[in-house]
Amino acid sequence: MRTTTAALALVLLAPLTAGAPATAVTPDPRLGTVDGLAVTGYALPSTRPEIVGRDAAALTTVTVSAVSLTPDGASTTRPEVRAAALVEAAHAVGLRAELLVGNWSNRLGDFDPEAASALLGDQARIEAVADRLARLVEAGRWDGVNVDLELVRRRDSRGLVDLLTALRERLPATASLTIDVSARTSRSAYRAGGYRLAEIAAVVDAVQLMAYDQHGPGWSGPGPVGGLPWVRDAVAAALEEVPADRLDLGIAGYGYLWNADGTGRTLTVKGARRLVERTGATARWRRGPGEWSARLPGGRRVWWSGPASLDVRADLAADLGLRGIAVWRLGSAGPLT
Repeated sequence: MRTTTAALALVLLAPLTAGAPATAVTPDPRLGTVDGLAVTGYALPSTRPEIVGRDAAALTTVTVSAVSLTPDGASTTRPEVRAAALVEAAHAVGLRAELLVGNWSNRLGDFDPEAASALLGDQARIEAVADRLARLVEAGRWDGVNVDLELVRRRDSRGLVDLLTALRERLPATASLTIDVSARTSRSAYRAGGYRLAEIAAVVDAVQLMAYDQHGPGWSGPGPVGGLPWVRDAVAAALEEVPADRLDLGIAGYGYLWNADGTGRTLTVKGARRLVERTGATARWRRGPGEWSARLPGGRRVWWSGPASLDVRADLAADLGLRGIAVWRLGSAGPLT
């Protein structure tokens, strides 16, 4: 086992013209690594600052889900007050803190493709949102921006590149810029999902591949959160256009429960273990997908990505020479040290 993954296995015990070419950038060397891998931990505003301190030795960056697009795509919400405490906690232990901007809608209980389209289809809105985010970075002492726009439409793929380019031009030279990309298993599928990967990779410091939610209650029957064969295919397809040293492998630190009727819910790693123990079921390590699963009484099933799941995926990232890994999310995954 690699030193890289041995350390991380302990882990988880638990204004532009539309169409303008992107400007190539060099990743900031100060992003740092943990045993050769950059390690991002995503956090919610509700994440306790103590968790950042607890997990600091296994991290290089804390990315906080701080703001969302407004429904009209013309601006963003205000950062929650609690987010400032997480920036302070990260800086106190020598970590970088990135501001995540997304299109999650509490009203919809899902990502809002209309808000993303309203932004990405309008150059004036792209510039206004980029201006706002640059101001938020300065005012909040953030070290960079993470763009998490999901359910992007193919017709808006150019707008997404334009947004990233506008951000790059406005952010300080020392600020990092990363983007979350939903995993696909072919180049054409990434393009259909609104991702011009080669153009994106020329602008950002890292593409963070969300290699999870392959299965989940509400959109599929029981199965791995992100099985290894699917993960490998998604990474291979991404590497056709993204240099390895700009690609992070996103790893789930959670699981799902499926009820017999197909409904279900998300579980933390600890919650999944407790549920299995409480019901008297037996958890089994599934070597192929690299996750844990169990059959519960009443026809229920549970799958989760735990410590061993992180270990094999960190090995994969290291073997492929990827920039790093990104864990969703701090707290849910359990202690990272």
